[in-house]
Amino acid sequence: MKLEENKKYVKIAVTGIAIALGSCICLFAFYRYDEVQSVLHKIFSILRPFLYGAVVAFLLTPMCRELELTLETWLGQEKARRSKHLSILISLVVAITIVSVLGLIVVPQVVRSLVGVVNALPGQLRSLNEQIDQLLVDQPELQEQWEGFSKQILNEIEIWRNKDLLPLAQTVLSGTATYVTSLLVFIKDILLGLVISVYLLATRDQFFAQARLLVRSIFNDVWANRIAGEMHYVTRMFNGFFTGKLLDSLIVGVLCFIGCMIMGFSSPVLISVIIGVTNIIPFFGPFIGAIPCALFLLLSNPVHCLMFVIFILILQQLDGNIIGPKVLGNTTGLSGFWVTFAILLFGGLWGLTGMIVGVPLFAVIYDIIRRLCYRGLNKKGQQDMIHNYQETFHPKPKPRPAKKK
Repeated sequence: MKLEENKKYVKIAVTGIAIALGSCICLFAFYRYDEVQSVLHKIFSILRPFLYGAVVAFLLTPMCRELELTLETWLGQEKARRSKHLSILISLVVAITIVSVLGLIVVPQVVRSLVGVVNALPGQLRSLNEQIDQLLVDQPELQEQWEGFSKQILNEIEIWRNKDLLPLAQTVLSGTATYVTSLLVFIKDILLGLVISVYLLATRDQFFAQARLLVRSIFNDVWANRIAGEMHYVTRMFNGFFTGKLLDSLIVGVLCFIGCMIMGFSSPVLISVIIGVTNIIPFFGPFIGAIPCALFLLLSNPVHCLMFVIFILILQQLDGNIIGPKVLGNTTGLSGFWVTFAILLFGGLWGLTGMIVGVPLFAVIYDIIRRLCYRGLNKKGQQDMIHNYQETFHPKPKPRPAKKK
């Protein structure tokens, strides 16, 4: 009896110490936020190749698993090691081939479109200025204000042109050198990431076994099973979300390209690439991509801009109600409010990466809180509250009646 009481007090003491340490760490991180952020940024820059490799390995794991099972069926169980290595090789070759083909097809078209935009921009601005002047003929006060604004801009441009170009050239050269250095570092990190992804794919079973041993050594069977179940949920959530979102964005980009070609928009490849890439961002992605494309079309042809806005609204309704649910399903299980909350929160913390990762990450946090809440209610004998909540807000679809013969 005394031993059980001592264990109880030890648990309370350990819990209190852990809470105190956690509070001290949080306070230190809050008051030294800049220093902590710089340290984390340095660690992240060092470990960036491992992050790239982990992402590549995570995305290729389902393909590797299916190929490995197929090759084992063909080659036999005695050649399982060879099947594993062949599946990794085939997966990497397929992924690199797809990315290379898309790059060879899309990148030259995008570059050509950007060059055309830059060359046509002065004429489009001049034409837009003339159209504004014609619209303001009957409005002398507005016309006077617009002329004053135009003269001010022209004066600023003239002053800028008469300045010494040496500091500007130095700034441009410095920026170019920084950009080239960043590009070389990025290429180096990508190549290292590919090598690391091969190691991760080849030893993924060993890593899973080591993680299982670590969890079992620290936690009892109940908590170990809960952690394992949650990790399976995390893997399924991220894998389903990202693979489904990539496929959904590819479909949207192709449909946008077809629509732009049919309606005769300028630079259809550039517009469809922007729409497809930004569609990866949930909820806000279509608006982020549509705004610059609409402004570009407005400079060349206002009618095309209006047609594009209507087309994008129709395309996004099609994606949100038909394509997205078919490809993704209800992967995250989050309502529109929590999706918006996750995008704004993690987007503010981590920028564009946070906007992409935020939804599945918050879905995992939401699931953990839901499980803990249900566990607490079950302990207190409040199963009726769980049942009523599920029946009210998440009712199961009723089975369809059988057709009469």
